[in-house]
Amino acid sequence: MTEENKLVPRENGSNGAIELLPVPARLPAWDLSPREPHLYDYLLILRKHQWLILSFLLAVVTLVAIATFRMQPIYVATTRIELDRENASILPFQGPDSYDLMMDLDNYIETQSKILTSETLALQTIRNNGLSARPEFSSPSGPSEAIAVGSLANQKRPPGLGEFLGSLSVKRVPNSRLMDVSFESTDPQLAARVVNAHIASYIEQNFSSKYEATTRASTWLADQLTELKIKVQRAEDARIAYERQNQIWTLDDKQNITSQRLSDINKQLTDAQSERMKKESLYQFAKSGNLDAVPQIQSNLALTELLKKRSEVSSDYTDALNQYGPNFPKVQRLQAQVKDYDQSIEKEKKNILAVLESDYREAQQRESLLTQALDQQKAETNHMAEKLVEYNILKREAEANKTLYEGLMTKLKETAISQGLRSSNIRVVDPAMIPSTPARPAKGRNMALGFLVGLVGGIGLALLREYLDNTVKTPDDIETLARLPSLAVVPQFTGSNGHAKKRGLLQGPAANGHEMRIELAAQHLPKSQMSEAFRALRTSILLSRADHPPQVILVTSALPREGKTTAAANLAVTLAQLGDSTVIVDADLRKPGIGRLLNLGGGKYAGLSSYLAGVS
Repeated sequence: MTEENKLVPRENGSNGAIELLPVPARLPAWDLSPREPHLYDYLLILRKHQWLILSFLLAVVTLVAIATFRMQPIYVATTRIELDRENASILPFQGPDSYDLMMDLDNYIETQSKILTSETLALQTIRNNGLSARPEFSSPSGPSEAIAVGSLANQKRPPGLGEFLGSLSVKRVPNSRLMDVSFESTDPQLAARVVNAHIASYIEQNFSSKYEATTRASTWLADQLTELKIKVQRAEDARIAYERQNQIWTLDDKQNITSQRLSDINKQLTDAQSERMKKESLYQFAKSGNLDAVPQIQSNLALTELLKKRSEVSSDYTDALNQYGPNFPKVQRLQAQVKDYDQSIEKEKKNILAVLESDYREAQQRESLLTQALDQQKAETNHMAEKLVEYNILKREAEANKTLYEGLMTKLKETAISQGLRSSNIRVVDPAMIPSTPARPAKGRNMALGFLVGLVGGIGLALLREYLDNTVKTPDDIETLARLPSLAVVPQFTGSNGHAKKRGLLQGPAANGHEMRIELAAQHLPKSQMSEAFRALRTSILLSRADHPPQVILVTSALPREGKTTAAANLAVTLAQLGDSTVIVDADLRKPGIGRLLNLGGGKYAGLSSYLAGVS
């Protein structure tokens, strides 16, 4: 034992107690983080459970093969039909309208698909083709109850109807107006006959429904014509009476004159309003102190003459005043003349303002008169328009009723002729032929599907078993779980009875007369596989650190009776065989066995526990 790993007395202790000095951490730290699974790991799992996968695959393929070859062949016959766009008009003389052009084709085809799989059409096919006598379409109480004739209301659902509809299928051909109607049966001839008969019943039902609708429409149209004839007569009488009462003979010409008069008055009123606004603006401008700026002032000859003379007298007055002074008689006379001219000019301006006001009032009065005339003319025009509207209503109603009556009378005759014509928007493109090969079972597809399911299921079962299995069976399992490389694999020793042994006696005595034990197999049987395994373990340990071989080796286990004593003793023997001094310390405090194995102290030596207790 080196100085670093020996047991030494505790300095402050009592009774010779000892303590363990810590072992320096020389071993490298191992990476214990989870490792990402690799594809190779899964391949190893599949290889490990290959027989489980093959067994499951074989079982599934066998079951699928047995079920497939025992199935009764099913034949499918298919009829392809074309659906033209159906005219939404019931009456044949009606042309295409916006509804016909915009009708959703997808919705129409889906509707026809539901009709093809309806119970009424299915019962009609069964009844018309005598299929009720066949076992698959008849009820236990007899065929007559299964396909009762007439309406389905208040009747029990025939038992065979479900089998018929279950064998019938309808599928639309993508991006077209074609539909495939199929029927499946164990009899290929029956499958072809039934699907062709079903299409014939469908076309017949389609025609019958249209014919009945046309007949009902014709009957209703005849009743409406009778009522319309009476309405035409009443409307004509009302129009004539209104003309006589209001003396309306040339109403259109009279309305034109009234409208023209209204237009003329409206134009005159517009001109009068413009003139009034112009004169009002001029009057208000002159009245506000700007009289000298109005055009009438500048164009007035009398005022212009007064202003001219006043200017001359004012000039003479200024000269005389400067020459003679204010008290001179001539100056005073000229001053009096200037005042007279000023009064005359002011008077003339007032006259002009009075004229402007008079023109404004006159324009305002004319506008008022034209407004009243316009209102009267509007009232007269509206009254005339009301009469014309009522008259036109009566006139158009009479004409419309008459035209409608004549048109419906003509179309009613056409409807009577068209009732006898057979027409349908359904056309059979490819009738069903007798199928030569069964549609089901698809043996190749079933076998391939069975193989795929068996393979996937087997792989899944193997992965599940591997996931649930937490036992260790191989050295690889140990390396995977411990994340450490294995040093060696020691085989179990098999006794004479064939059972594995971890400890105990070997057969025969040793050379020194002692018993041979498994714990010392490396000494007693140096050429055995067990001895070779311990020598390989010794080599792996020594080479794990070639520069500094380990001096202290601990052998331990998680549970008792797992071979600690056997492994430690044989490993010690193999190390001693190299010629090195080897010390084995029995640190099993619960059940030491090295002392008894080596017969130390008469077998009383208990190992480390005895040393710690001061017995040895």
